[in-house]
Amino acid sequence: MRVRTVVLGSIVVAAAVVAGLYQTGRLPPALLALGGDTAHAEAAPAAGPPPAMPVPVQAVLKRSLPIYLDYSARTESIAAISLQAKVSGYIQAQPATDGTDVKPGDLLYKIDPRDFQAALDQANAQLQRDQANIDYLRSNYDRGSELSKNGWLNKDTFDQRESNLKQAQATLASDQAAQRQAELNLGYTEIRAPFAGRLGRNQAPVGTLVNVGGSAALNTLVQLDPIYVTFNPSETELGKIRAAQAAGKVMIDVLLPGETEAKHRGELTFLDNAVDNQTGTILARATVGNGDFGLLPGQYVRVRVHLQPQPDALMVPQVAVAASQFGRYVYVVSQDNKAEQRLVTLGPTDGPLVAIEKGLAEGDRVITGNTQKIFYPGMPVQPLPQQQANAGS
Repeated sequence: MRVRTVVLGSIVVAAAVVAGLYQTGRLPPALLALGGDTAHAEAAPAAGPPPAMPVPVQAVLKRSLPIYLDYSARTESIAAISLQAKVSGYIQAQPATDGTDVKPGDLLYKIDPRDFQAALDQANAQLQRDQANIDYLRSNYDRGSELSKNGWLNKDTFDQRESNLKQAQATLASDQAAQRQAELNLGYTEIRAPFAGRLGRNQAPVGTLVNVGGSAALNTLVQLDPIYVTFNPSETELGKIRAAQAAGKVMIDVLLPGETEAKHRGELTFLDNAVDNQTGTILARATVGNGDFGLLPGQYVRVRVHLQPQPDALMVPQVAVAASQFGRYVYVVSQDNKAEQRLVTLGPTDGPLVAIEKGLAEGDRVITGNTQKIFYPGMPVQPLPQQQANAGS
């Protein structure tokens, strides 16, 4: 107890000494500086409100919004045929090489024509012989007709002359048919392209003996321009497509994997007449221009089916939209330049913009950046002019 009393007395005496030195101005410099700083700290005024946060803003846009449906699709050739020989013979030449783009009428294969040229020459000779014979029989018939009228030729002989003439005319008709057949066979020795397209891989090199009706095809030819694109809308979307068809042509965009902008565009030209009861979808087909041959049959692509546009849609940048446990929201600059949080209902997108179906009005100023630095709704903000916001971004 005595020790505690002595310590407490010492503390009181030391405090009194320091107080006396402070009043007389004899306080040590270190303690005097500490006391001065403390006094100044106590006398410093309270800090003011934080400065407003600079934020880029963009006004809500009202514009016509294109509405489209997205599907996975596959390309198909409008025409794809196997090239086969209609006459037997040896392949003499292949003027169009493998993979060549050909036009209608281009020569693709040539079969040795000598046998068929000989057959045509023989048919022409037979026709000329029978034509000479019929000329004689006709003049003989004409003479008999005059003699029969004058009574110098009996009826039976005249009838025989008439029969010979008609038989010769029938023979001449048969010769003409044989001549046409020989001409056709000679023409079949040249296999030409029936339409514009691209050849495949050759299956009959020069010198190959081909037969009529053989199972092996010489080659394949596929049409590339235009080309079909098929896809399968669901039965719930069929009504929207039908309504768009009633208003006019339904256009589609075709995008290859990795493309963001469509290079090929076409028109919806076919809807099947029944819905598949197992998948609930219907077969749809579009005809697409393919002048650059950028699409090949069998490719998987994406299609956008353009429906009727939505007028007066409210659009904001997608980067302005955030999510919370209460739903999607954006920050809007209020009249007194404070960040106001608005819950919104999103609609279709169009590039970097998204439609707002509920929660905003035309002319609202939406904050498009620095939203991570807005710590609470009602925080003061400083809207940046559009040019300055663009330069900063």
